[in-house]
Amino acid sequence: MNVVVIGGGAAGLKAASRIRRKDGDASITVVEAGKYVSLGRCGLPYYVGGLVHEVDNLRETTYGAVRDEAYFKKLKNIDVLTETVATEIDRSRKTVKIVRNGSEDELNYDYLVIATGARPAKPPIEGIEAEGVVTLTSAEEAEKIIEMWEEGAEKAVVIGAGFIGLESAEALKNLDMEVTVIEMMDRVAPAMLDREMAVLVENHLREKGVNVVTSTRVEKIVSQDDKVRAVIANGKEYPADVVVVATGIKPNSELAEKAGLKIGETGAIWVDEYMRTSDESIYAGGDCVETTCLVTGKKIIAPFGDVANKQGRVIGENITGGRAVFPGVIRTAIFKVFDFTAASAGVNEQMAKEAGLDYFTVIAPSPDRAHYYPQANYIRLKLIVEKGSWRVIGAQGVGMGEVAKRIDVLSTAIQAGMTIDQLANLDLAYAPPYSPALDPVITIANVAMNKRDGLFEGINVFELKEKLEKEDIVILDVRSEEEFKTRRIESEKVIHIPILELRERLDEIPRDKEIVVVCAIGLRSFEASRILKHAGFEKVKILEGGMAFWF
Repeated sequence: MNVVVIGGGAAGLKAASRIRRKDGDASITVVEAGKYVSLGRCGLPYYVGGLVHEVDNLRETTYGAVRDEAYFKKLKNIDVLTETVATEIDRSRKTVKIVRNGSEDELNYDYLVIATGARPAKPPIEGIEAEGVVTLTSAEEAEKIIEMWEEGAEKAVVIGAGFIGLESAEALKNLDMEVTVIEMMDRVAPAMLDREMAVLVENHLREKGVNVVTSTRVEKIVSQDDKVRAVIANGKEYPADVVVVATGIKPNSELAEKAGLKIGETGAIWVDEYMRTSDESIYAGGDCVETTCLVTGKKIIAPFGDVANKQGRVIGENITGGRAVFPGVIRTAIFKVFDFTAASAGVNEQMAKEAGLDYFTVIAPSPDRAHYYPQANYIRLKLIVEKGSWRVIGAQGVGMGEVAKRIDVLSTAIQAGMTIDQLANLDLAYAPPYSPALDPVITIANVAMNKRDGLFEGINVFELKEKLEKEDIVILDVRSEEEFKTRRIESEKVIHIPILELRERLDEIPRDKEIVVVCAIGLRSFEASRILKHAGFEKVKILEGGMAFWF
């Protein structure tokens, strides 16, 4: 059996390796247009930032072997052809035309795997091809950034505030550059985070010295002597010696389209659940294919290394006679930015609205371990819950504590179709060094059930700011005297009554106005709202997440 794999990234080499493990006699050839195979591109920002010292560290095994051409030949008997371009697929003859070192050749296949990945989607900005404008999607681009820094680059602009853009901002800041991030949407990480979660990340970036500019469109990149010198956005000039464009990706589906294979509605290659294309002899996986969002049922592109690896395994399994299935994804994603972790799974509010889902949300900050245990840190979680079924359809987490553990639990719950009632009763591990007695996942499930059952009505920080400007309301701050003096909402509409004094001081609170109760993270606000409700106050809401979300 002859197998040709086009693409030496995660999906292609995972497929090739799986085929070899199941079939010792197959002839396997991998064609890679670039210089490096099996490169962990997700690690490139950490290479630029100095946490990873060599490019080859990004393609080492756990035991230190570099996964280069010789490695794959010696260990797996897989022929890897780097700097080789596949130019044409002849499906009738089952051949792939390649160009290597200026010479054309053909490879015969019984099965073909297309794993051509994706390329940066550069917006049509004047000057975007100037020297010094990079994308940080390849080792060569990463090395170019380091070279410019070594030559004296001091100012950097990142266009796009998705997770690659924000990881790039941290890497450039680690090189002691002045960094500005420009995002056309109204928040950072817009594909992942809702506004009240994104603002936490924005504030952290600013604390670390990064200039964050949202709701701003880049108009022009200015160069001098063929080198980038500034970025013009909304009429303002931002000096730049380096510009990183991080505005998304576009699947490399042209080779497949040219061969007459079906292209999906996203512009990526269509595949079935077995990762087969419209030609039964040709499989495809990784960033060049579309997949299914398991929450909405819509077709999406999921350009993540873990997804590519799973798809590659399915391809290898099925080419060797298996019936493995890749069902789709729920869009679980995570990134680090300085001391913060930001993560999401399922849909955010915008996606839920676009899918026509009826939902409600809850927010709950919690310590990531017992609050009295050293190194305890707060994390902020948000759930999106479908009304009626009460299943969890989205989750977001931000903070300095252990977010990854929680988003993985919530991702599992979303994929399993769990309800908030089931989530609240998960048997999660507990010990003070690892979790509070009620894990943050269980806490937010309980908060969601309280909201569903009408035990409180919540508003977010943006709604409260609008009410402060336009309505005659009362903000009741029930924190301690020390907390109130340290940080508070500056408004004459604020009344401060510590929670332990509330029952005795109810007469100080007007009954004819809407009351919004505020505390540190929401727990005391909930207690206070129940006291007020039982005392006959009718218009009572709480600021969800408390002062942890105030800015």
